[in-house]
Amino acid sequence: MTDAAVSVRVASTEADLKACFAVRTEVFVIEQAVPESIEYDTYDEIAVHVLAEGPDGVPLGTGRLLHGPRALGKTGSPDVGSLGRLAVAKSARGLGVGNLLVRAIEAEAARLGLAFVDLGAQTHALGFYERLGYVAYGPEFEDAGIPHRSMRRALP
Repeated sequence: MTDAAVSVRVASTEADLKACFAVRTEVFVIEQAVPESIEYDTYDEIAVHVLAEGPDGVPLGTGRLLHGPRALGKTGSPDVGSLGRLAVAKSARGLGVGNLLVRAIEAEAARLGLAFVDLGAQTHALGFYERLGYVAYGPEFEDAGIPHRSMRRALP
């Protein structure tokens, strides 16, 4: 998926993964003070990671998709993917990078035959996900000390 100034693709190399993790460290570990010990987990090994880059190759954002039998504990159903760890570098916020990342993850979920995408949204980001067609459900919960709500979207 490409915008004039931003390209988004599935991370396919070790360098891509390092770029994804660098954005997550910047956003979650440094900005939001999420302990590094819980930011990275065993799901990273089985997730599909996506990477957004600027025209100069600078990493701008990332996200991941969990699916399949090893991720069922996280997703709960074989036809549901779990979007997570969506992070956009501070310098790229407001440029539509988050939208591009979500749509790329949804496209990958559809390619894999999934019917729904779930996520745990930080409550301050509910409006962002609602504009993309996600609907909140269930009670508010804390993850890494940050309030969240579960959300879901049926894929077209």
